[in-house]
Amino acid sequence: MPQRRIVTGRSQEPRRRFAEELRELRTQRGDSLRQLGERLGWDWSLFGKMEKGETLGGPEVVQALDQHYGTPGLLLTLWELARADHTQFRERYRQYMAFEAEAVSLSHFAVSVLPGLLQTPEYAREVLAAGGLKGDELEQQVKARMGRRDLLEGEQAPTFRTILSEAALRTPLQGVEQWRRQLEYLSESAERNNVTVYVLLQSAGLHALMSFDVWCLLMPDGHTVAYMENGYRGELIEDSTSVVRLREAYDSVRDLAMSPAESRKYILRMLEEVPCEPTT
Repeated sequence: MPQRRIVTGRSQEPRRRFAEELRELRTQRGDSLRQLGERLGWDWSLFGKMEKGETLGGPEVVQALDQHYGTPGLLLTLWELARADHTQFRERYRQYMAFEAEAVSLSHFAVSVLPGLLQTPEYAREVLAAGGLKGDELEQQVKARMGRRDLLEGEQAPTFRTILSEAALRTPLQGVEQWRRQLEYLSESAERNNVTVYVLLQSAGLHALMSFDVWCLLMPDGHTVAYMENGYRGELIEDSTSVVRLREAYDSVRDLAMSPAESRKYILRMLEEVPCEPTT
């Protein structure tokens, strides 16, 4: 059978194809990123990040681009395919990512690392590099992780609750300014309507989730799946009995944590404690 001829020469990888199409359409129009931002009413840097594949943006901005370029539904279709594509993630995460994309509510507990949905690029890069990634694979996984943050955008975004252990908040990045930006982003995220952040102090003592991160995902049909992860492996759990036990353990840990209001104040106090880098 003859090999299928590539007609357009465009990427077959959904996220990259979406970014290429955005860049091509803008170039054909002769618009600069700044001009595009002024015409559509969004910060031009957002369009730059979308064209680099660093973020997918939300459906509202994609629909506005479709209207601007006269491509009704094309970009939104490519956006949906890109958002649903899990091949950019490492194999062990892909099945979990398929569930995460459909969940209506997410609950999370962090032992020592902030959740990917609330990480800055600098934080993600340092965490992934510490896990042994480097070069092109490192950059690919950083972009994939930043793309996950789009899940919390838009009117249909799921609710997200996370319990952060004090250890996760007391393990800074190597760069002071990078750590400051991470805490600022965390603080800003905690103010969003669909995001709730709890802080669990070490003084709370021993608890039911001592040694692993946990995700509990409520699916549209009402059932819940769970995902447990440590530094070396992750496990997707669908057995209802096991999921119920994990959910009960999660709720018991949440009861030990500070309230959302107290947690936001705690994060702001940490931000104030970050030393300023000396000016030269």
